[in-house]
Amino acid sequence: MQTPVAVLISGSGSNLQSIIDQTETGSLPVRICCVISNRPDAFGLERARKHGIEAVCIPSKGKTREEHEREVVAVLDSRGVQLVVLAGYMRLLGHELLERYRGRVINIHPALLPSFPGTHGYEDAWNYGVKVSGCTVHFVDEGCDTGPIILQAANPIEPDDTLETFRQRGLKIEHQALPEAIRLYCTGRLRIEGRRVIVEPDRSAECTG
Repeated sequence: MQTPVAVLISGSGSNLQSIIDQTETGSLPVRICCVISNRPDAFGLERARKHGIEAVCIPSKGKTREEHEREVVAVLDSRGVQLVVLAGYMRLLGHELLERYRGRVINIHPALLPSFPGTHGYEDAWNYGVKVSGCTVHFVDEGCDTGPIILQAANPIEPDDTLETFRQRGLKIEHQALPEAIRLYCTGRLRIEGRRVIVEPDRSAECTG
């Protein structure tokens, strides 16, 4: 059974593309109901259209957060969305959306949280001089990248790296981590206990005799 999912973006949508690719191969049990952007020029909207996915622009400029989120929630509700995925969505979520979809919103962040939250994860980790960075997929709460962590993947910084090579390798890691977190959610393997997300064992391959 395919879980109805909406993907929220603000930019190019490379993580969106990784989700689309895995749905089309059948390895990810979801149906992307719609892709929503707050920016009309987001290339991710074009990615969605190329794959026959509904692309919806809900501009945020000139609106309060509450007004904008009420419009987003109306679209999500009308499409029967069960999971909301933030894939490069550059806005903090507020009460309107989180109260409606509490525990059903996940985000990918390009650093190993709680280190380097915010909009410049790659640059902040690079400038700090860390030896290992990576990405984090987490449930979303009202804070800035503060929700319970689903999974993390490491991206060691090599001696001959530049910021760009570090970032490009990191994006490839993101493109694996986000679909995996979605898969865990949609197969019922995630359970939130306070700050911790428990990943239940995969019992699909078990047989009874």
